[in-house]
Amino acid sequence: MNEKRVALVVGASRGIGRQVAIDLAKNGYAVIVSAKSTSDAQKLHPFPPDPNSPQSTISTVQREIVDAGGDATAIPVDTCDFARVQNLINKTIEAYGRLDVLVYNSGAIWWAPVKDTPMKRFQLMQRVNPEGLYGTVQAALPYLKKHGTGRIIVVSPPIYSRFFRGKTAYAMGKVAMSVLTKGLAMDFEREGLREMAITSVWPAVAIESGATLKMVEKNPDEARDLRRATIFSDAILVMLNSPASTVNGRLELDEDFLRSDAGVTDFDKYAVVPGSSPRRIMPAVLPSLSVKEQDDEGKQMNSAEGKSKL
Repeated sequence: MNEKRVALVVGASRGIGRQVAIDLAKNGYAVIVSAKSTSDAQKLHPFPPDPNSPQSTISTVQREIVDAGGDATAIPVDTCDFARVQNLINKTIEAYGRLDVLVYNSGAIWWAPVKDTPMKRFQLMQRVNPEGLYGTVQAALPYLKKHGTGRIIVVSPPIYSRFFRGKTAYAMGKVAMSVLTKGLAMDFEREGLREMAITSVWPAVAIESGATLKMVEKNPDEARDLRRATIFSDAILVMLNSPASTVNGRLELDEDFLRSDAGVTDFDKYAVVPGSSPRRIMPAVLPSLSVKEQDDEGKQMNSAEGKSKL
């Protein structure tokens, strides 16, 4: 039986997901690196590839981790297919015998008004973003609950109205992911799972990625507004090392969380362009989602009680 804590990172082929997988391995986790893209990492030269390029796949990320002395297994998945998600979880348990951490970074993106968002694009985003997350969480939950200490990290935003502007279809899915974080956190509390937690995290400043680097190609000055993905993985590591009760159900921004919970005050090391002050893209103050009657649920209905499974 594997004694290491085991982390599954879904959406780990490049960018943020790759960095999270690598830093989890550096911190002693056995890591399952999962996404759709695979390659023959042994034939790739020079190595490693640009972490934000299509040459970076779960195969190359696995090799990066193993070459550095870490423990990693690459398992492909299409999060649009629940059977493949279930297979991913089954293979994870076959390989390591346990699952302690799930990081869901997989995502489809299309930023445009409703009139300019084709139905197929809308459906893809909903399947990869909220539906993919829901299926992965549901398949993983029995194993995350086994030791009563499982953690889930979701890459989704705080909920506030400006986020919907100009990207309604995308926002519908991402906000749904944050609703899952809030709802499942309440389930953990109701079930008395005090050492389990689910937390959402989102960048306060744009992070270097394949998408943002395309903007830099058009306008090199844009690089001054980018941070390295290490800020995101640093925030996630602090979340995983924090008491569950302090992070369960929180919708956090990477910078703000590192400032409030880890006492970080110097963010210069994360700037892509040394000496620059990247522009913040998220509000400084976010609305509370609680109401005066927060604890008054009335008579709660449970549709699963007394019903056969679908």
